[in-house]
Amino acid sequence: MARRPRPEGSASGAGHLLELARETIPPIHPAGIPFVAGPAVVALLGRRHPWIARPAAVTAGACAAFFRHPRRVPPIEPGIVVAPADGTISLVDEATPPPESGLGCEPMPRISTFLSIFDVHVQRVPVSGTVSTVTHTPGSFVSADLPEASSVNERTTMTLRCPTGRADVHDVAVVQIAGLIARRIVCEPVVGDELTVGDTYGLIRFGSRVDVYLPRGTVPQVRVGQRAVGAETVFATLT
Repeated sequence: MARRPRPEGSASGAGHLLELARETIPPIHPAGIPFVAGPAVVALLGRRHPWIARPAAVTAGACAAFFRHPRRVPPIEPGIVVAPADGTISLVDEATPPPESGLGCEPMPRISTFLSIFDVHVQRVPVSGTVSTVTHTPGSFVSADLPEASSVNERTTMTLRCPTGRADVHDVAVVQIAGLIARRIVCEPVVGDELTVGDTYGLIRFGSRVDVYLPRGTVPQVRVGQRAVGAETVFATLT
């Protein structure tokens, strides 16, 4: 059987194995390091006591899996809107955007992605643009897969002004919504930041949902029940 050729200058032996491990095992998002390091230290210090070390090691491994931050390659076509997170498409409908988004009171196409505790929980920028608003809104913590979670749960709303390569400029809102056991939303950009589609911009800890509100007239390209891959699954194309 022919071997896959390696590029010139690539590592060999142990170095090559290390490269393969780096490609296969995703890194941890910085926000998750304390959650992994704490149980790992307990496991190390309690290694002489299996009843301490084993549960601590399992906890560290579970947190490392939860906060994994895999590399993604977004499409390059202008105006493409991609999934902001890994998960299951739970809603494809029209809804009034959150008032803090500044997008008015008329319904807009909405796509909701539900993240279980087993999904990657970093969020990706759905479309290239300039941040025009970032607003955190306190609220409840009902199950994120329920439709009312969009309006009653704690959330952070970010609105992007997005050029399409022509004279047109569109506004897209992406909303991080806390879930039943989520208690912390991380959103790093600030107003005025220039963001690129597919870049990591935030994180929701332990079960959540992310809504994307598209310009009126935009046709969603996904269906309810479909699995979304953050930064890679195409939600729509702005025209």
